[in-house]
Amino acid sequence: MELAKDLISKIFQKNVRQDSPLLNIEIVSNRLLLKSISLSYKKPIFENFTEEITTYMYPRPAKNIAETASFIKNSLEGMKNEHELILVILEKESQEFLGCAGIHRVNSKHPEFGIWLKKNAHGNGYGLETVTAIKNWCEENLDCEYFTYPVDKENHPSRRIPEKLGGEIVRNYEKRNLSGRILNLVEYKIQLSVNSEQ
Repeated sequence: MELAKDLISKIFQKNVRQDSPLLNIEIVSNRLLLKSISLSYKKPIFENFTEEITTYMYPRPAKNIAETASFIKNSLEGMKNEHELILVILEKESQEFLGCAGIHRVNSKHPEFGIWLKKNAHGNGYGLETVTAIKNWCEENLDCEYFTYPVDKENHPSRRIPEKLGGEIVRNYEKRNLSGRILNLVEYKIQLSVNSEQ
């Protein structure tokens, strides 16, 4: 697969080690700055990735900050290997931490999006703005055919994100999350924007 070479040649030419192109990504939208995750964000991630936030998610909250650090280190390893891109979501002007977003299977034809926002960031449209920004980034920088977005059937605010991006449900399945709860997932397929199709 030529994706790794394409990534390096197309977008990662400034001040980035060629063996780890995904470690220094910045994506800017109207109100947000999305940056590659780093250990400097372990405290806000640990404090805000709560039981309530993970109700409809596969992971469980970290029991201690060392677990959060381990998650970040694993994410960095996945990014070095170009399997995924994990981003922190910041308010652009204040640099306030708002949550995290992920592009999983970043080296495939069908990357998968995921996102969580801290509780007091809900209801501001940050989720849609984030996913729109990472979708645009993928369309500009990756060789993909479409995107997937799995979400629990009952998580209506999160379901509105792929629906506003024209996503269509392509499958339903159950999955037990790490807290022991059965998730009833619907997977959305989100097409490329018309002007980005190759």
